[in-house]
Amino acid sequence: MSTKAARKVADQQVIDAAMAVLAAAPGLPAREDLAVELSDGVAAQRRGYYLPDEDERLRDSFHRYLAVRVSLWQTVQKLLPIVDRKARAKKADFYRSYAIALCASAMLWRTGHALLDMAQGRDVVWKKLDEAEPRFGIERKTFTYMYDGLTAPKIMAKYRRSWRFYRRNTAQIQAAMQGDPFERIMPLLEAEAGFAPPTIKGWLGERLLFRGFSYRRRHISAARKSLFAVFEVSGARIAELKQPFIKPAGSPKRVTDEVRAKVLAFCKPGDVFVTRHDDALSNVFLPGFWPHAALFIGNADQRRALGLPDIETARHRHGERIVFMESKKDGVLFRPVEDTLELDAFIIMRPVLSDEALRAALTCAMTHVGKLYDFAFDFASADRLACTELIYRTYHMAGDIRFTPEEIAGRTCLSAESLMNQAIGRGYFDVVAAYGIDGDSWQSDAQAFEALRRSFASEF
Repeated sequence: MSTKAARKVADQQVIDAAMAVLAAAPGLPAREDLAVELSDGVAAQRRGYYLPDEDERLRDSFHRYLAVRVSLWQTVQKLLPIVDRKARAKKADFYRSYAIALCASAMLWRTGHALLDMAQGRDVVWKKLDEAEPRFGIERKTFTYMYDGLTAPKIMAKYRRSWRFYRRNTAQIQAAMQGDPFERIMPLLEAEAGFAPPTIKGWLGERLLFRGFSYRRRHISAARKSLFAVFEVSGARIAELKQPFIKPAGSPKRVTDEVRAKVLAFCKPGDVFVTRHDDALSNVFLPGFWPHAALFIGNADQRRALGLPDIETARHRHGERIVFMESKKDGVLFRPVEDTLELDAFIIMRPVLSDEALRAALTCAMTHVGKLYDFAFDFASADRLACTELIYRTYHMAGDIRFTPEEIAGRTCLSAESLMNQAIGRGYFDVVAAYGIDGDSWQSDAQAFEALRRSFASEF
């Protein structure tokens, strides 16, 4: 490539980089943009866990930051060969590239520190940001890696040197940044200059805070992994076992094909099923008569009528037969009726919501498909979901619905019966049908309500 052609390519790279920075700037959350998330973090730290709506706001802001961060980081990497003093052909190219790369780096540094400030002194916030979130492609400990990078000694030293060079060469940089789109970068860069790197003392304080939390999290994480492994192995095995002497060996489930057909004709998207296997060994360990929950999302026509996202049925093993979402030992999956209703008894609750609120709730719920099952039943984390947590995260804050998790054996969770007591007792859901409570019979409306009320320690 000739020198002239190479220079033309370099010029276009610099222009493209400037446009990328201009496009990224509005998408980065500033401190003032995180006021609600900060308030959520204070409340979560005091409470000890995040509510689902708070969780969603924090994850959305973090995901937005990470998405823009990737774009800006790639921009900086493309400019580095031009910024390299030995490789530069024109001073104008060098100063432009330097200014654009510094602006991108400063935007990353400032917005990253806004998130750091929100997490400092709040272990609950840090832990939440460190969770894996498959929906957004966020890996576990992403926040810790980011924090480590933003406070690493070598990176901080380079960042401080970059600003010193800028201040010594401001006049040359301003002269090089004439014309569009470069002149639009300068106000951004000058604004970033107001957020100076911390003093050595301030940086040491940040680094010590990182080291302290990292040390605590390593020990907690190791203990949690060990404990979770026990839950996962024992929970998966218990799910397969049956209680002896409850039913004759080989007896079929009481919910028949005819009952399942009636369900498909009767149910609407958003209905919540609370279910029971008469002889499941897990009944011994889970509280109450009703241990499990699942979410009916409807068939393709029903989902389309409500305006729900299309399901790429070719990617799911049950294809067009999908009507449920449920979290079991194999994770949160779309399921057919015979998979979810291979059991002995169930009740159906219908949310009292507008179509708009229901559509928003179910659209959010469908993004959780693919997550692993949470055998530890810890609602404080959202990277794995237990069966009732799927319902909790679907409906909490939908319309007027508010659920209150409980502390059970040191974990924040919500049993299926507590879920029903709150959902029905507070008027959020109506009981519309039941099967298997009074023998092998289908009951609806007031009759189903009364049968359910008698079946467990109801509070309604």
